[in-house]
Amino acid sequence: MMHDEITGVVLAGGQGRRMGGKDKGLLDFSGQTLIEHVLQVLSPQVNGFIINANRNQQRYATYGQVISDSISDFAGPLAGMLAAMEYVDTRYILSVPCDSPFLPEDLVERMWNELNKHHASIAVAHDGNRLQPVFAMIDTQLQDSLRNYLLSGERKIDLWFKQQNMITVDFSDSPDTFININRPEELNAEAHRHQELRP
Repeated sequence: MMHDEITGVVLAGGQGRRMGGKDKGLLDFSGQTLIEHVLQVLSPQVNGFIINANRNQQRYATYGQVISDSISDFAGPLAGMLAAMEYVDTRYILSVPCDSPFLPEDLVERMWNELNKHHASIAVAHDGNRLQPVFAMIDTQLQDSLRNYLLSGERKIDLWFKQQNMITVDFSDSPDTFININRPEELNAEAHRHQELRP
């Protein structure tokens, strides 16, 4: 499925503190980097994609266009979303993290359908237990609102979302697709599970 109005954004701009400072998107996972797993599922669903990274930009550039945060000091996922909104020429971005190798293959379709059904500005995935805020479809016309929010010193993603016309999208039928890799032990455990899920 391809939507001309949606650009995918892979968020790889974090510091990886819980991973000992390693750049998570470039870690090996079942013979490929984590970001390769993400892009394999994301890229067929969108018009194009960009990668938000604040280090190792040359390595990430081997996968596609790379942009860095326009707000300094590793301001979190909202900063990556803002940088993407400022860069793209599509009406919407669809953000995903670089460390979620089990990305849903129907993520964009379901988010897009609910966004349009409810005439919302932001659609955010919900796994049945909690919000998954970095899996979000966002109207790029909100970039001024987001920039002002970040420049005020705020960083909480849920709070900014709640200030907008936001809807949640129910993915309770596939909650495991939102598993992300934060720690070394999780990398090993999920790589083993990934091997078992392979056909």
